Amino acid sequence: MKFLRTGKNPLEGVGGFMADCRMTDMIKTWAEVAPRLIAVAAGRSAADMVIINAKWVNVHSREVLEHSSIAIAEGRFAYCGAHRDSLIGPDTTVIDAKGRFAIPGLCDAHMHIESGMLTVTQFSRAVIPHGTTTMFVDPHEIANVMGLEGVRQMHDEALAQPVNVYVQMPSCAPSAPGLETTGSEILPADVVEAMAWPNIIGLGEMMNFPGVINADEKMLAIIAATQNAGKTVGGHYASPDLTDFHAYAAGGPADDHEGTTEADAIMRVRQGMRAMLRLGSAWYDVETQITAITEKGLDSRNFVLCTDDCHSGTLVNDGHMNRVVRHAIDCGADPLVALQMATINTASHFGLERELGSIAPGRRADVILTSDLRTLPIEAVIARGQVIAEQGEILCDEPDYKWPESATNSVHMKRDLSAADFDIAAPKGKNAVTARVIGVVENQAPTKALTAKLPVEDELVVGDLAQDVCQIALVERHRETGEVVNAFVSGFGYNKPCAVASTVAHDSHHMIVIGTNKADMAQAANRLQEVQGGVVVISEGKELALVKLPIGGLMSDAPAIEVAAAADKMVAAMAECGCTLNNAYMQHSLLGLVVIPELRISDKGLIDVRSFEKTELFVEDAI
Repeated sequence: MKFLRTGKNPLEGVGGFMADCRMTDMIKTWAEVAPRLIAVAAGRSAADMVIINAKWVNVHSREVLEHSSIAIAEGRFAYCGAHRDSLIGPDTTVIDAKGRFAIPGLCDAHMHIESGMLTVTQFSRAVIPHGTTTMFVDPHEIANVMGLEGVRQMHDEALAQPVNVYVQMPSCAPSAPGLETTGSEILPADVVEAMAWPNIIGLGEMMNFPGVINADEKMLAIIAATQNAGKTVGGHYASPDLTDFHAYAAGGPADDHEGTTEADAIMRVRQGMRAMLRLGSAWYDVETQITAITEKGLDSRNFVLCTDDCHSGTLVNDGHMNRVVRHAIDCGADPLVALQMATINTASHFGLERELGSIAPGRRADVILTSDLRTLPIEAVIARGQVIAEQGEILCDEPDYKWPESATNSVHMKRDLSAADFDIAAPKGKNAVTARVIGVVENQAPTKALTAKLPVEDELVVGDLAQDVCQIALVERHRETGEVVNAFVSGFGYNKPCAVASTVAHDSHHMIVIGTNKADMAQAANRLQEVQGGVVVISEGKELALVKLPIGGLMSDAPAIEVAAAADKMVAAMAECGCTLNNAYMQHSLLGLVVIPELRISDKGLIDVRSFEKTELFVEDAI
């Protein structure tokens, strides 16, 4: 069959089509467009766009239907099936798929935009060419810095995007009350207010799992506000001990992405939750959990894929959800099952199965054309019925969204620091001490609570590069208290005088400085005060790399490729200083995360997350 009437903008594999996708308004609801969709499906009206000669990947039935046509009207799918001439009129855009697969746009079930070092706009523009058309984002990081106002800014910027960016209201700022001090606090009243905003899809990760287990009044009030609004409660049970997981599940969380083992995934699904399997820049938790499906045979409908944290370098160089799907397939998942875990399973979890996540009538017209289901090259991306990317190039205009000046003035140190601020006084009369040391675990969020015997020089305890132990400091940057908390960390491999400082320091986002030279540590901290946030690497007084993150000290509004280039230079500088860890920056930024075991640092001191108590730097019995 030949189609001579291709209507406007005939496409040769989608080439040459420039979309105007500045969609500041929400997409029309199904009810608003139902008469037109029905008319197209019934043959009474031509479609706006028709994809012909496609292999339709149906994630509802888990099958591939060849020689299909997919008709789009008013930004939604109107008809999916065998070709009908009535679908095409003089103004219909026709895309010849030429036997390629048409798959639903990919969904990221849980992620933090800020971890990409980018604003919502720049993050979206980075992932659209990789086929991501829906994201469920938890702006937990900006909430810790700017509170409800920061969440509102993220929410409003999300609405300006050409793809679906749903926002989860952050639940825990601070994540561990009493163990850290944040720039701002989220209260139950804030959650109640946010649940009425148009783009809030649910509650972000409930990180305070001890609070839920112990029926903390504030935590339960926040969960109740979400459930009263009929929205989804996100989970975050970070303990490897599953003894109390039953109590956590009873508290209301509907999903969890903190699993790292097959037993974790099975426990979550058996307790009626969705197991979120993540592959981020530093978290490789899919392979160890997907065996619950591939070997144990559990129902894959209750498993979803997510990234959690991806920095800009990963987005630019490796991909986004397409990378996660490919990885799941490489780990043994059937390609159609892996696609379900990144599309319909996610949509169903958030109550959006009738809105997105599949190629079916009435859903938003988010579709990808690809020539192979295993390697998943993203050859064209359509969102809301507009072609917005082709062959890795974004085709739509950038939304014009500006953050307020208050967001670019968030690093408040009481004074410039000196090397003496990083001195660690030794117990009197000791020439060596046994110190508690934060042990980094490569490619995982948890740390180890280690100890090391460290030397004393001029009555000061110092690191020992032979044991791979260097200093870590948390510099308070929200309230100008002037506090500097010092401790030790192991695992980075630094072997020359250097310092790395970052104002991205989950979750309270003070400033974390790690180094082998105290003068460099002071210089690094002062430099970030000067540029109002980011990541810097200093060695022997020389600045090797700087990533400027002026928005909340967390994000840049520069294009992803520019931020990624700066981040690549930063990673290379860390390696130049001896670091061999994969994605060491992500490990660096999480060392203040006082809700994930075992040992962390906060503005309150050294925190033993196994007991959720402050602990002393030195082991008393060994002093």
